[in-house]
Amino acid sequence: MLLRITQNRKLKRVKTTVEVKRKSDFNLQAKNEKWIRSSEPNHKKLNDDLANELRNAKDVYVELKKDGLATSDKIITTMQAGEISESFIIYAKNRIEVIYQSGGIRNWKKYNGFYNKLVAFQTDRNGNLRDLTFAELTPAYLAKFEAYLHSINNERQIEKKLHQNTIEGLYRIFRTLVNRAVLIDGLLKHEKNPFLVYNVKKVHTTKEKLNEDEIKKIEALDLPENSLIWHCRNYFLFSFYCAGIRAGDFVQLRWGNITSEGRLIYSMGKNHKEKDIILVNQAREILSKYYNDDVQQSDYIFPLIDKKAPFVHAVSQEEKDTLSPQLKEKLTNTISAKNALINKELKEIAKLAKIEKNISFHISRHSFAKVAKSRNIDNNSLRVLLAHSNISQTETYMGGFDTSINDKALEAIFNRKESPELLELLLLLKDMPQNQINKLLKDAKKMHRTSKKSK
Repeated sequence: MLLRITQNRKLKRVKTTVEVKRKSDFNLQAKNEKWIRSSEPNHKKLNDDLANELRNAKDVYVELKKDGLATSDKIITTMQAGEISESFIIYAKNRIEVIYQSGGIRNWKKYNGFYNKLVAFQTDRNGNLRDLTFAELTPAYLAKFEAYLHSINNERQIEKKLHQNTIEGLYRIFRTLVNRAVLIDGLLKHEKNPFLVYNVKKVHTTKEKLNEDEIKKIEALDLPENSLIWHCRNYFLFSFYCAGIRAGDFVQLRWGNITSEGRLIYSMGKNHKEKDIILVNQAREILSKYYNDDVQQSDYIFPLIDKKAPFVHAVSQEEKDTLSPQLKEKLTNTISAKNALINKELKEIAKLAKIEKNISFHISRHSFAKVAKSRNIDNNSLRVLLAHSNISQTETYMGGFDTSINDKALEAIFNRKESPELLELLLLLKDMPQNQINKLLKDAKKMHRTSKKSK
């Protein structure tokens, strides 16, 4: 849909955010803001969107006319820049479109999910969308919206409500949009920002992970070779033996990522960091099941993506970054679908292995971290293997994985007659950052050597 703007006999057209598939769905002689006919399934929402954009155009015109600046070009420029619009609904939608056009498909999906829930909250029983202005963004409004989110069902598990951490994630998006409107676009005064006083907190959740015995149970399963479930076991175990590769990266691995020195080198899609790890024997054995003399460097290692997919030509991360938003969306949707397929088979694998845990592909990453800690791998080494930006990120990620300090303290209390001072030291070590523990250990060794020499 195009909005026609005529000023001083000069006609201009500006593209709106509304599209219809058929010209017949548009009613040129419409009344009462019912331009889109009921033959279009989303006609109510589309009409509301058009009405909001028309009101925005009129508001822009009125504001510019006060200063004698109401030319067609200036009206369009101001509308596209979002300089005057007081509608948070329109602002959010325009911002989400910018994210899509810039190729941030993962973020676009998250922001779109937030937007859809906000629109649902603003829609009355008759299907009419109530606009939301920046002036209405108050702590009281945020509280009402949060209460609404707690009342709706989880889309994936319809029998459950939204999890608190899901709601916290939606509010992070909400806060980011409002902060941008305040700091960059100047649509809301700093002191009016409702997030200065309103906050939604996360709750602690236990990360599901497998231990070494459970990994061995999965490896020992007798599965039909080349069956889907057989492949999915290979995928999970390969990720585990490669320090927990994320699904998005795993699905896109190509033979060119394997070096002649027996290493796996790839660029991670989440943060564009290069990961370079040695392929242990277990990982090499899995790779041997998929290798043949005819493979090309550009071929995908695992049979998950169609060779004729329109995005296949983008091999390097740089090439993927230059894909059109539409192709990036197709790639993201393909990865999501394959991940869901693998997770479905992993649930069956858990049943066959008699593992009463909710296994998913990402659990391979958690399980690797769990096994690494059981082998006394320090957090700094884990930080590198997990490709975290800093040690605090690793410590947060580990969560309840590392219980070694608590275990030693408990054993000291009940199994040995240790001094109160040693017990106190063990308890202090529990909450001490890894870098301080390393320094303390280094100093203690130095003192020990000095003490032995003096004797």
